[in-house]
Amino acid sequence: MKPTKRIVSLGLSVCLALSVLAGCAGPSAASSSKASVPAASEAVSSAQQSSAAEKTTIKIAALKGPTGLGMLKLMSDNDAKTSAENYEFTIVGAPDEIVSKISKGEVDVAAVPTNLAATLYNKTSGKIQMAAVNTLGVLSVLTKGENISSIKDLKGKTVYSSGQGSVPEYALNYILMQNGLEVGKDVKVEYKAEHAELAALILSGKAKIAVLPEPFVTQVTTKNKDVKIALNVTDEWNKVAGGKSVLTMGCLIVRKDFAEQHKEAFDAFLNEYKESTSFTNTKVEEAAALSEKYDIMPAAVAKKAIPNCNIVYIDGNDMKAKIPDFLSVLFTANKKSVGGSVPGDDFYYTK
Repeated sequence: MKPTKRIVSLGLSVCLALSVLAGCAGPSAASSSKASVPAASEAVSSAQQSSAAEKTTIKIAALKGPTGLGMLKLMSDNDAKTSAENYEFTIVGAPDEIVSKISKGEVDVAAVPTNLAATLYNKTSGKIQMAAVNTLGVLSVLTKGENISSIKDLKGKTVYSSGQGSVPEYALNYILMQNGLEVGKDVKVEYKAEHAELAALILSGKAKIAVLPEPFVTQVTTKNKDVKIALNVTDEWNKVAGGKSVLTMGCLIVRKDFAEQHKEAFDAFLNEYKESTSFTNTKVEEAAALSEKYDIMPAAVAKKAIPNCNIVYIDGNDMKAKIPDFLSVLFTANKKSVGGSVPGDDFYYTK
């Protein structure tokens, strides 16, 4: 029997018992028994409110793009009030917005570039932890009117990129360096603040070579057939890393004090988030429709982009096995890329 039915049955039983007593006590007692009938409904309502009150509110921030796509089912379930906890989502366009919010405690959980997670850990003296990897490599080198078939073909060229100060910059620098090319001397790299701005530049032909992430790669190549994918940055990373590290673009972080104070609720969220990433990868059409509903990206773009977005969910020991070597590569290339040092074991949240 469902809990609601049990409460109603209990309420009716109480009413019946009171009516029997009313027969002995006279009219005034009978009037009292009638007043108890709506009390059963009130008991049901009170129980429902109590159940809702038991849920923990978790404030979550994500970037538009793959990390937002991975949360679509979570958003939908939350709206339907079927999620394990109460979730409040904030979708932003740039990592800097998330840094401010999580540093001030305005959000509890956030999806950010992996190097930013390490930087925040160092800047807050360990108050930020990584809970899961959610995005692998999503970068491509696009060309319009340029013949580029290898990294070394970039020598003497100007490459436009977005993502300065995060994984795209450090990944590109590492790959160029490992191919014997020096930024500023052999290859000129110019950064644009927004992915959308860079996408518009290569579409117009003002930029001939650009490094962009999904879903902008799909958007650009769909709009203009003259824009080609010349190189897959993940493939180029793998060539120079020699299997020692994996290009991990994005991750999920949590405020350590929140995770400690609400461990059960946070673990429940992680379980639902894992299911949500699986939903996006396997139910592409449904996910694409939700993507438009929640203003992540238009459904037509999402449908084409999702298979190329490398949306994953990796936590626990698997996460701890993949991330340190990757951060070490970034640290060797530029200490500032991870906030000055590679985080210790306490950086990783485990259930």
